[in-house]
Amino acid sequence: GHGLHAAATMGRLRTAVHNFSSLDLPPDELLGHLDELVTRLEQDAVAADDRTTIAGATCLYAIYDSVTRNCVMARAGHPAPALVRPDGTVEFLDVPAGLPLGIGGLPFESTELELPEGSRLVLFTDGLVERRDQDIDTGLRLLSETLAYPEHSPEETCEAVLDALLPELQSDDIALLVARTRVLGAGQVAEWEVESDPAAVRRVRSDVSERLTEWGLEDLVETTELILSELLTNAMRHGAGPINVRLIRDRTLICEVFDHSSTSPHLRYAATMDEGGRGLFLVAQVAERWGTRYTEDGKVIWAEQTAPETPAD
Repeated sequence: GHGLHAAATMGRLRTAVHNFSSLDLPPDELLGHLDELVTRLEQDAVAADDRTTIAGATCLYAIYDSVTRNCVMARAGHPAPALVRPDGTVEFLDVPAGLPLGIGGLPFESTELELPEGSRLVLFTDGLVERRDQDIDTGLRLLSETLAYPEHSPEETCEAVLDALLPELQSDDIALLVARTRVLGAGQVAEWEVESDPAAVRRVRSDVSERLTEWGLEDLVETTELILSELLTNAMRHGAGPINVRLIRDRTLICEVFDHSSTSPHLRYAATMDEGGRGLFLVAQVAERWGTRYTEDGKVIWAEQTAPETPAD
C-alpha cells in the first residue's frame, strides 16, 4: 500500500519486528510471530468496526553472521532479494515465498546460504520492478543489468538503481536497501573447547585474559572473566557437553558459550540466604546486553560489552 495509513501501519510492524528480533529468533519463527500479531490486529479491527487493514503486508527478514559468512532468511510474500557477487554476477535468491502477513496462518520456511565476502545483498519492494506499463520480468531484468557493476559501493548501487528504474510518475511506494557483506578477520575471533569440569573454568579464564590483553582490551578483563565464569558454570550445571567458548572483537566485545542443551536459562533474583541463582543477574549487571540463541543441536548464551576502539586486524 501507500499513503499515510500505510506508513503508520509499517511503523507498527517495524516496532514489532524490532521487539521480536531482540529474542534472537530464527527468521521463520519471527515471521510466524509477526503473522499471528497481524491476524490478531485484524480481528480486533473487525470487532471494533474499523475498516483499516494491516493484513497483506509483506516482509523479508535476514540474519547475517560475519564470522561464518552464513546468511539465513525467510520471506512473507516479499520479493526475493538479489545477490551481487564480488565478480558482478547477479542472481535472485531462491527463498520460499510464504504468504503475506495475516493471510494464511501457515508456517514459513527459512533458507540458509553462504555469502562471499564483499557481496552486495539487495532488498527491494515490488514497486521498484513492477508497474502498469511494465511487467515484473522486464523490471527484474533491468535491475539485474544495473546491479552488475562489482566496483560500485552500496550508495552508488542505490543511485544507479533508482536512476534506471524509478518511474517518472510514481504510483507506489518504493524501498531499496543495499548491504555489503564483510567478514571478521581470524585475529578478531578466539575459540576454546572446554571440558565439563569446574577446574577448566580457571584455565579458560587465563587464556581469555591473555587474548584480551593482546587485543588491547585490558579494561574488560575483569568483567569478561566474571561473565565467562558465570556462563560456563551455568552450562556445566544445567547444560550438556561439549561446551565451547567464543570471543568476538568487533565494535563491541561478545562472549559466547555454546552447549548441547536446549534448556532456556532464566534471570531470577536470589533471596538473601540463597546459595545460588545470582549468575545471570551478575551477567546482566556488567554486560550491555545478553541473550540466548538456539541452534540445531543446542544453544548459545551470549553477553555483549562496549569495547574501546582498537585497530582491526
